[in-house]
Amino acid sequence: MADTEIVVAPAAAAGGPGPQPPARAPVAKRVLWFLGILALLITAWELYKVAGKALDTTWPVRPDNKSMPHVWDIVAEMFERRRAQDDILLVILLKESLFTLREAAAGFAVGSTFGFGLAVMLVRSRILERGLMPYVIASQTIPLIAIAPMIVVWGGRLGWPTWVPAAIIAAYLSFFPVTINTMRGLRSPDPTAMELMRSYAATPRETLWKVQVPAAMPYIFSALRVAATASVIGALVGELPSSLNRGLGRALLTFTYTFISAPEKLYAAIIVSGLLGILFVALVVLAERRVLPPNRRLPT
Repeated sequence: MADTEIVVAPAAAAGGPGPQPPARAPVAKRVLWFLGILALLITAWELYKVAGKALDTTWPVRPDNKSMPHVWDIVAEMFERRRAQDDILLVILLKESLFTLREAAAGFAVGSTFGFGLAVMLVRSRILERGLMPYVIASQTIPLIAIAPMIVVWGGRLGWPTWVPAAIIAAYLSFFPVTINTMRGLRSPDPTAMELMRSYAATPRETLWKVQVPAAMPYIFSALRVAATASVIGALVGELPSSLNRGLGRALLTFTYTFISAPEKLYAAIIVSGLLGILFVALVVLAERRVLPPNRRLPT
């Protein structure tokens, strides 16, 4: 087997014809759609404030400036200079987002690697799948707010760097979508391709890397997009109970205390947190476009 070269047709390795290439809109059109939806959301926000005041309603949210500040007030607050840091709020939040991005990236890498390895184990062994899959699913029902403080305490006793617990929470949220989608992808090759590998007396490792993994790549990248968002959420949640004085999670917690007097700061931190998640997903999409041809990508 070591001296035999195995050539599998791309269509067979990918499980038949594979996913059809999604229709790609021009970049300008995508930008216009994004700006149009953003303008629609801003208009709906301001119209709710006007209608809520006219109807004198407080459900579901009070339309006053303490609960729902004007969009232009939020934007103006981003460019307000804070005396303590001697910088505008937007720059401060962007600096904190880089700290959170490091935690999210570390958790994303560890969680995705663990999820891929776990998926390979479960696909190879039906016994392991029956025994472990219920626990894998149950792990996602545990509230993060309960386990985050425990991980922080354990990390302090073990002498971990203060940012590691947040990265662990990010990894905890990242591994599940990668595990599930990778299992689906590893089982997607055409049976003919698998039979061909068996006819060549290929080892399970050779079958995995020559047929199953190439077929699973579209599913893996689809999972990585979800894991990228989950890792950012995990990093933000992990920062809350820790003793960190850095990160967007800490900024969100600090601005929550001053929400009544200055709600614009909290909304500004929320906007930057959302942009961080979008950036991380965009990096994964860019990597997917570099690795996979258009006819192998799942629709986004």
